[in-house]
Amino acid sequence: MGLQIGELVSKKEISFEELKGKVIAVDAYNAIYQFLSSIRQPDGTPLMDSKRRITSHLSGLFYRNIALLSEGIKLVYVFDGEYNVLKRRTHEIRQEAKIIAADKYEKAKEEEDIEGMGKYARGFVRIEKGMVGESKALLEAMGVAVVSAPGEGEMQAAHLVKMGEAYAVASQDYDALVVGGRRLIQNLTLARRRKTPSGYAEVHPEMIEYEKVLNELNLTGDQLICLAILVGTDFNPGGIRGIGPKKALALVSQRKSPVEIFREVEHQMDFNWKDVFEIFKKPNVNNVKPVFGKLDTEEIVRILVEEHDFSEERVRKNLDKLMQVKKASAQRTLFG
Repeated sequence: MGLQIGELVSKKEISFEELKGKVIAVDAYNAIYQFLSSIRQPDGTPLMDSKRRITSHLSGLFYRNIALLSEGIKLVYVFDGEYNVLKRRTHEIRQEAKIIAADKYEKAKEEEDIEGMGKYARGFVRIEKGMVGESKALLEAMGVAVVSAPGEGEMQAAHLVKMGEAYAVASQDYDALVVGGRRLIQNLTLARRRKTPSGYAEVHPEMIEYEKVLNELNLTGDQLICLAILVGTDFNPGGIRGIGPKKALALVSQRKSPVEIFREVEHQMDFNWKDVFEIFKKPNVNNVKPVFGKLDTEEIVRILVEEHDFSEERVRKNLDKLMQVKKASAQRTLFG
């Protein structure tokens, strides 16, 4: 679900070289859902170990992050804390959608429709019990910092950027931008090649800058929050009926203050805009600083190979690659 403001904000394609040496705060749940959804067999079956435990998320966390760490990028994964009660309706909508997708998957399975199975299996992805703990353990063994947010992980990631503890937030959603995160990077944890009807296309990271968005749209930070609420957030799904991104932009540009903006549409609202505004204006975050550990190759092998049946040869080959990159980086630093 999330904020539907992508058509209003300008994005700049960036290279991995531009992120070398920088700390990126990753919205952990957002990334894990991506891995669980995309790393699957053609019929939609996720990767599993010999005990039928899903390992798609571990595969994504290991191999995608090895690639990023090898580029000299430092990573902080920020996990969600407690959900705000206003998010309940969003969870209900998502659960309803999962049930529908699961029914369509079963029908496709009965008809031996492999393509349909692959399509609908992605619609009822869920993070199951135990996945968060094992994800954190793997990340820490990789030397990736792990932060647990008191509330929304993406908002905590944005706070790390505002504190100067990170350069940018990596997420496919826009919440970090609306709460004032200075930089948002999309497509960072996605595969670098994406299958399209005409073949494979290269996927590049894209940067969205908070100040640039405000300047281009001629908005204040409060107006951007109002724009998000009008089109719909996870705390007021659906927004205001009949108001899309362009109409919302026109409204916030004309009325300026939050009170004036929502007075204009109060007859169309079935939620308290002030409650939602407060979530973005004063997000539930803390001042925790990320701690980066050391690469623990044997712990990684234990988690992936011994516990979940990954190929030891492939795992160690990737770890060797990462260690060589780290060694070369250390030598460059030593010799200036």
